[in-house]
Amino acid sequence: MKNHSSTTPASHSPASYTNGSLQPHITRVKLGLFLSSLAACFGVSVIGGLMLGFVHILLGVFGMNGTQPFESTFRSGVLTGLQLAALNFVLFLITVPAAWLALGLSIGRMPRRRIAARTPYIRWAAIWGAILVCGTTFIFGLIESIPTAIGALMSGASVGALAGIGCGFLFYAIVRPDEQLRDVDISVC
Repeated sequence: MKNHSSTTPASHSPASYTNGSLQPHITRVKLGLFLSSLAACFGVSVIGGLMLGFVHILLGVFGMNGTQPFESTFRSGVLTGLQLAALNFVLFLITVPAAWLALGLSIGRMPRRRIAARTPYIRWAAIWGAILVCGTTFIFGLIESIPTAIGALMSGASVGALAGIGCGFLFYAIVRPDEQLRDVDISVC
């Protein structure tokens, strides 16, 4: 005969209002990802446009022409990459979801993994920003020549990394994982 008094199902299952652990529910991750991806699109365009203007000013000061047609040099690759970055907002229907996906699979998972420090968010946002922007600028630079592709890769990576740093700061400021992970509420009321 079995003794059911000590092994009832209610004694093994947690209460209905708990999830069985002290892990907090992380909020504002989707909002942070969406706003960071919008900021990435806008940031790449602004940073690319400002850097393009700065490079044209430098080329003018030193008496060099930066816009020779069909010139396959590193300098034309840098200018091509900056022009593509400056026009990033035109393809926002592609760039915003791509940034949302890349950020969601990298920094969007960090709060659930209980990572509360700021530096991993900024580092990985900068890495993915550089990868996304330099990948597209490299492909368009490769259409012309290898030196142009290398110049476009370098300028795209710098613009993407700078925009990624801003996106990492924005995501961290919106989600605030350090506060959410520190304040575990175990009250029952």
